[in-house]
Amino acid sequence: MIIVDDEAHWVDNLSLTKPWHTFGIEQVHKAYSGMEALQIIATHPIDIVISDVQMPEMTGIQLIETIRKQDKRIKCIILSGHSDFDYAKQALQHKAVDYLLKPPTDDELFGAVETAIQQINSEWELVSSLERTQFTLRENLPLLKGQLLLDGLQGHRMSPEEWERKLTNYGLPFHDGECALMLVRLEEEFGRFKDNGQPLIEYAIINMAEEIMGEFMEVWGVKEEHGYLVFLLQMKAGGPAIEQESMLEKLSSQLQNKVKQFLKGSLSIVITAWFPFPAQLSERFRKAASYFRQIVGDEREFVMRVSEGEPSTEPGPLDALYLPPTLIHLLEAGHWDAAEAKLLAVCAELEEKFPVSWEHCMEAGFVITASFTNLAHRNGLRLGNLLGADIEALQNGEAFASINKLKKWSIGVLHKLQEGTASDVKDIRSLYVKKIQEYTDKNLHLDVSLRVLADHVNLHPTHLSKIYKIETGEGISEYISRLRMERACHMLKTTVKKVYEISREIGYMDPAYFIKVFKRQFGVTPQEYRDGKTTT
Repeated sequence: MIIVDDEAHWVDNLSLTKPWHTFGIEQVHKAYSGMEALQIIATHPIDIVISDVQMPEMTGIQLIETIRKQDKRIKCIILSGHSDFDYAKQALQHKAVDYLLKPPTDDELFGAVETAIQQINSEWELVSSLERTQFTLRENLPLLKGQLLLDGLQGHRMSPEEWERKLTNYGLPFHDGECALMLVRLEEEFGRFKDNGQPLIEYAIINMAEEIMGEFMEVWGVKEEHGYLVFLLQMKAGGPAIEQESMLEKLSSQLQNKVKQFLKGSLSIVITAWFPFPAQLSERFRKAASYFRQIVGDEREFVMRVSEGEPSTEPGPLDALYLPPTLIHLLEAGHWDAAEAKLLAVCAELEEKFPVSWEHCMEAGFVITASFTNLAHRNGLRLGNLLGADIEALQNGEAFASINKLKKWSIGVLHKLQEGTASDVKDIRSLYVKKIQEYTDKNLHLDVSLRVLADHVNLHPTHLSKIYKIETGEGISEYISRLRMERACHMLKTTVKKVYEISREIGYMDPAYFIKVFKRQFGVTPQEYRDGKTTT
C-alpha cells in the first residue's frame, strides 16, 4: 500500500500507527506528492493507494486518473477535507473504492481498505479460477501436447507419475506399454511451400495420419527441431487382434499414397519396432533419426523399419551434453550455477559410460570450448585474453587429455567467464548511473521523473531503478530529492535569488510546497536557513 499526502505528519501517522499488518498488508510506502507516488508505483508492486485530494503539482484526482491509465487493478481510496460533490463524482468516475472525509475514523478507513482487499481477492480468484484455467488449457492444448512429446523425444527426465499426470491433464489416451514411432520426412516437392504455407501442409499431413491410423491406434504427432514429423503410436484398447508390424507398414504406405494423391508431394517414412513407453522413447527416437542419416544417395519415398539387430557393443552418444537446456543457452542466460551443474553432469556421464574413451572426452571438450568462445565473443571479449595462461592447456590439447582434466579446466574457465562478464555488467551499470546523474544535474529544473530518466537511457523504469539502487545504495527519487536540497542550500548561501526563483530552478513549481519540503528536511524555512537560523 502507499499513502500519499503533502502533509508529512498525516502520512507518517497513517503509515506508522495503524495495524496494517493485520489486514495482510506487507509494506506501507510513503509519498509526499503525486509525482513521488507515481515514481514509487513504477518501481514497486502496489495494490492500494490512499491519497489526499488537495496537493500541489498534482491533485489526488489527477493521480488516480494517471494510475488508471497505467494499471487498472490498483485500488484507490480518496481522502478530502471538503465534502465536495464534484470531487466525489470524479473519484467514482475513476473507480475509486471510497471517498472519505478527513480525518476519517478508524472504522471508516479500515472498512475502505477491507473493501479494496476484497475486490483485489475477488479479481485474482477469477483469474486463477479452475474454470478460467481449464479454458486457457483448452486454448493452448495443441501446443502443450506437442511440447510434451518433444520433451520426451529429447530425453527430458520425467518420473512415471509425472508422465501419467500430464497425459491425463492433456487428455492424451496413452499409457505405460508398447508404443512405436513413425518419423516422416517431407521430400523436395514440398519445397515450394517453404516460404508460404509449410505449416499448413504439415498440419494437413498430421491430420491425415490421424485419420488413416486412428481406427486402430492412438496417434500423437509433432514436428521436431530437425524438420521430421514424429508420430507416437499405441494400439487402442479392445481393438482387433492384428499383426502390429505389418499393420503399421501397411498404414504408413497408405499415408504416403494419400499425401501424394491430395497434396502432390512425397514422403519418406521410418518406423520403429514396438517398445516400452515412456522408458525407451528418447532412445528409440534417436535410433530412428540416425537411420534417416544412414540412408545414402537419392533414395526416397521409402517405408523402412529400424532393425532391432543385436544389442550394440559400440559406445553411444553423450546425452547430458546435448539435453536442453544446452550449455550455450545457460551461458547466454547468465545461469552460472546451472551451467556448472551441466558441466559436472557431462563429466559424470563420461566417467560412468565412457571412462576410457578419449573421443568422447574430446567431443565434450570441443562443445564446451565452443560454448565458452561464443559467450566471450558475444560480450566483446577474446577467450585467450580472458583465460591468460589457461589458454595453453587448450592449445596443446592437455585440457581434454582426461576426464578429470576436462572437469578442472572447464569449471575454472566458467568461473573466469563469470568474473569477466560480471565486471562488464558493473561497468555498464556505472555508465548508466553516470548518464542519469549528468542528465539530472543539467535538467533539475525540468521533469526528471523516473520515466523520463528511463527513456533517456533506453531502459525500463523498474530495471533502471534496480540498477541505480545496486550501484549507489540509494533510490533515484532519494538522489533527486537530496540533489535538490543540496542545490537549494548552496543557492541560498551564495546567491541573492528569491526563494521562489530557487524553487523553480531546482524543479519545484510551487514555492509553498518547496518551503514545506525544505522545512521538513532541515527544520527551518529556506529564509531562516539563509539568515543563519538552525533548528533547535
